[in-house]
Amino acid sequence: MDETSKTAPDTYRSIPAPAEGLFKDNGSRFISLAYPVETEEEVKEIVSLLKKKYHDARHHCYAYRLGHLGDRFRANDDGEPSSSAGRPILGQIDSKGLSDVLVVVVRYFGGIKLGIPGLIRAYRTSTAEALENAGSVEKIAGKWYLVRFDYLAMNQVMKIVKDMDLPQREQDFGETCSMQCRVRLSVESDFLARTGEVEGCSTEVIP
Repeated sequence: MDETSKTAPDTYRSIPAPAEGLFKDNGSRFISLAYPVETEEEVKEIVSLLKKKYHDARHHCYAYRLGHLGDRFRANDDGEPSSSAGRPILGQIDSKGLSDVLVVVVRYFGGIKLGIPGLIRAYRTSTAEALENAGSVEKIAGKWYLVRFDYLAMNQVMKIVKDMDLPQREQDFGETCSMQCRVRLSVESDFLARTGEVEGCSTEVIP
């Protein structure tokens, strides 16, 4: 693990729900659409859906930043001059200190070229409006773990889950028990140590 990962806080800012913005200049319309996302797969799906919905638009430019460290990102100009669209969009995401965010700006060309400075202003302004409308929320970085354990160990495992206040899903308390728990990064080592002391209990990260 690198030094950044060791010292990084496990809380960060994102947006709570989708939001929109709009900027107009010389007949061109720039419709900005912001989404909370966590994976590249979600990004691809949303961009694909928007290209179908706004199929008659000239450009579908976007940028995203993902992860509690914000170390996964991309800016796409979709045919606009290099760095005139994707970079300004990403710049607005970064200026608000956000991650797990995708912003797509759909442009309808109005017949008059805006020039690179005009494009930068348009993509930046429309993105800023969408993010302003979205607001922000604190997120806690964590991982989902699959926890398997013997029925006789249920009380011990459930005590750990309760003590550490871990969100749960997909519980199965049959002959062999299992559940999925979300563990925040700051207590991950404690979680692994405590479950490791329970006989018949195993854990694995869910991708």
